[in-house]
Amino acid sequence: MRHPMFSGVLGIVLGEAIAARSLTLLAWFALFALFVAVMVSRVEEPRLARRFGNDYARYRDNVPRWLPRLLSWHASRPSGTD
Repeated sequence: MRHPMFSGVLGIVLGEAIAARSLTLLAWFALFALFVAVMVSRVEEPRLARRFGNDYARYRDNVPRWLPRLLSWHASRPSGTD
């Protein structure tokens, strides 16, 4: 996945909300998830695209944003051969 730290933090907060049966934590999870989704798509990823150009575009096209791939992807192999 392209954003493992954000996914990890979101998973932890969601797990805490479920374990504690807390609507407050669930609301915090929803607010934080919304903020992260907007910030990543509007700030972080465009910045990475400008900095790394076609390499980032290829990476972005082959690696999911939030959830891990079932099969690994290797940049040295052509797309679709894993």
